[in-house]
Amino acid sequence: MRQVAVIGSSEASDMEYEIAYRLGRLIARMGWVVISGGRTGVMEAVSRGSREEGGIAVGILTTYTGEDGNPYLDIRINTGMGWNRNPLVVASGEFVVAVGGRYGTLTEIGYALVLGRTVIGFRTHSVEGVENYSDPEEFLRRVEEELNSRA
Repeated sequence: MRQVAVIGSSEASDMEYEIAYRLGRLIARMGWVVISGGRTGVMEAVSRGSREEGGIAVGILTTYTGEDGNPYLDIRINTGMGWNRNPLVVASGEFVVAVGGRYGTLTEIGYALVLGRTVIGFRTHSVEGVENYSDPEEFLRRVEEELNSRA
């Protein structure tokens, strides 16, 4: 199965949550697996959207026990690595989609770019190499285009 990494803050705004939820539904409809850090906020929303659309959501978690995982995960990978699991999240996707985000998201963007991954963002960090969109519909169309181009 094809995998896309979705990154973003565990404290998402209402708009970020809604966009991530729609993103999860889109990814699942296209037959791809969602990989995320598996926590709350953007990670929860994309997992929820994927599950509700019949997709698979994988969380690469910071703890050994998985207590930080959101309830919409189908697969929990308990690393016990704390934030050091961030490179695993982005390395697990063929490309990376960022929704908003703070410093953790910024580190994941950095790792993704080092790994040569395409990074498509919605109102995320302004970093050279990131395709950053502020319009939700344009952003979702671009992600759909990327999913289709890799099918």
